[in-house]
Amino acid sequence: MRAWIVERLDGIAALERRDVPDARAPGPGEARVGMIAAGLNYPDLLMLSGGYQYRPQLPFTPGMEGVGRILAVGEGVSGDLLGHRMLVGGRTGLLADEVTLPLASLRDVPDALSDSEAAGFTTGALTAWVALAVRGRLQPGEHVLVLGAGGGMGLAAVSMARALGARVTAAASSAEKLEAARAAGAGDLVLLDREKPDLSSVKGQVDVLFDPVGGAAVMPGLQSLRWGGRYLIIGFVAGPPVRVGLNQALIRGIEIIGVRAGEAGRQEPELGRRAMHEIDRLAREGKFRPVIGLEVPFERAPDAFRAMEEGRLTGKAVVRMAEG
Repeated sequence: MRAWIVERLDGIAALERRDVPDARAPGPGEARVGMIAAGLNYPDLLMLSGGYQYRPQLPFTPGMEGVGRILAVGEGVSGDLLGHRMLVGGRTGLLADEVTLPLASLRDVPDALSDSEAAGFTTGALTAWVALAVRGRLQPGEHVLVLGAGGGMGLAAVSMARALGARVTAAASSAEKLEAARAAGAGDLVLLDREKPDLSSVKGQVDVLFDPVGGAAVMPGLQSLRWGGRYLIIGFVAGPPVRVGLNQALIRGIEIIGVRAGEAGRQEPELGRRAMHEIDRLAREGKFRPVIGLEVPFERAPDAFRAMEEGRLTGKAVVRMAEG
């Protein structure tokens, strides 16, 4: 079978497509899955150079979310699952034709989602739900500002905030990305200069700030929050973390909150189960679906990583292995 392999931490240049042995036969409680497609996320890109908090042992295969069909099952797993279309999750390993995983790593695909949408669904939806509903304690009618609103994570936050009944302002670096945010549910749009972002139009008006970007937008973002606002730190797409004085939180009466949705589920398994239930429910009800901005065949996976690295991707990138 085919797989993308990383043997050195050298960024996208380290990706090597190889023919490797077939996925092993499933053991007790496991299933072997034929991958249909995998969704790419910014942590996948960071792992190629060792820049993410989780560093897999070399060599590894990237890919943390996708969709596939069950090909074989191990002892204790019902044979009725053979052929079922499933959401697939893991910290790495999914940019391959087949994977063998514990059944707990698989979920039924909400029928409303296409294969491409299913491949890019879980990470964005999970992060957005944990960030907004749990860590941010978002209430219906509150005002959410989403930075980087044209990226896969930002668009997921726009859609999730709307599904949770919030008013949404989307901030992004191009008209194309802002239009995608409008289509996802944003009511107000702010075009940002990446070097000198100006958020004065929402100064002191925001209840919850969702920030997967960081960088130059951090201080203007802080100024956008009203008294008692919540700043959700999702990631640092714009570069290394910006240092912020604790006096900012004191003076403005705000909360600065770190969000790690996957780790939250590992630390609090019941929260993890509830989060998966809620995002799947929203997808089934047609209230949430990811925006897929790029789909490439397996052989062109590096092109999808480059689009993400260069900031020219609107929505999620998906790598297709097979037809559903």
